[in-house]
Amino acid sequence: MNLTFLHNLRHFLLRAPCLSFCVNEYLFMVKARGIHFQENVQKIGAQVLEQVVRGAYSGINGTDYAYDFNQSEPEVPATPYLPEGFTYLPSQVCPERLPFMKGPVEVNMSEVVLEEVERAVVEQEAHWLRGGLWKPDDCIPRWKVAILVPFRNRHEHLPILLRHLIPILQRQRLQFAFYVIEQAGNEPFNRAMLFNVGFREAMKDMHWDCMIFHDVDHLMESDRNYYGCSDMPRHFAVQLNKYSYMLPYQEFFGGVSGLTVEQFRKINGFPNGFWGWGGEDDDLWNRVQYAGYTVSRPPGEMGRYMSIPHHHRGEVQFLGRYTLLRRSKERQGLDGLNNLRYTPLVSRRTLYTNVTVTLSRDMAPVADY
Repeated sequence: MNLTFLHNLRHFLLRAPCLSFCVNEYLFMVKARGIHFQENVQKIGAQVLEQVVRGAYSGINGTDYAYDFNQSEPEVPATPYLPEGFTYLPSQVCPERLPFMKGPVEVNMSEVVLEEVERAVVEQEAHWLRGGLWKPDDCIPRWKVAILVPFRNRHEHLPILLRHLIPILQRQRLQFAFYVIEQAGNEPFNRAMLFNVGFREAMKDMHWDCMIFHDVDHLMESDRNYYGCSDMPRHFAVQLNKYSYMLPYQEFFGGVSGLTVEQFRKINGFPNGFWGWGGEDDDLWNRVQYAGYTVSRPPGEMGRYMSIPHHHRGEVQFLGRYTLLRRSKERQGLDGLNNLRYTPLVSRRTLYTNVTVTLSRDMAPVADY
């Protein structure tokens, strides 16, 4: 199917709010299946080409025709992980590639109550601090990482995320804490503004090295998808199961991403003007590019995630996102961390710090531009 036609059809149908979610999902799945078909055709074509070339040229001067049939997909070199039994001292900095980071992990999406997760974590970990702060005691953490989770009415998903992600971060030997930024009030969900609030509040607690911007329904499938700060800006959730484990488009920056504190300040954070879901991660990609940064991604299947099935439960799609995205560059210095005003309600829970904030459109005023 012609991708230009799909692109034009998508823009036309997105003007109807009731159809927008289904249109997005349907068109991407059509595109994904088309790409899978195209890849299969390319593989078959390459095999036919190889047989033709070898048949035509083999035996000339007693040698095969020298042709590299593997130019398009260079192999990713294996990442060296430390061997079993490797020891290190509490006075040493934690390695980044530890032997107990095995790769694929089981993803359990069964529902669980938060109190059960709290009991399990506290019973196994004596060094857990209220508010969700943890650091290893067998080495010096290489990175201090704040995990920011935007939140509204997803109470059944949060315990699943914590149950899944906490032991992975502990195996990665990071110093970390969770910040759940909960939106109150009746305005449409503003994921980007919540991240800005979370950044401000997290920095009041500690001088973190970097921030992970993490959707509550995303569960990683490999514990080698390292949440440290060395390769940032970084897009972690490259292959999502609901997208057939394919990247929807090259500029896709949604789901789970990370920036250092310095980088996030330099780009002026997220934009505050995206009311409703969709578009804010594309704007963040633009801001990163305009600041001269290059986004990295985990190689191969390391960036695979599963998404907890859900519906947007009355959360509207932001239909004005294309207008804002067209003016992304001129808005970057005007709208973000530097114009945000808010009053938070902060409470320390067993596994995380909860930041509740009532958002309104006058909290981040932007002068005419």
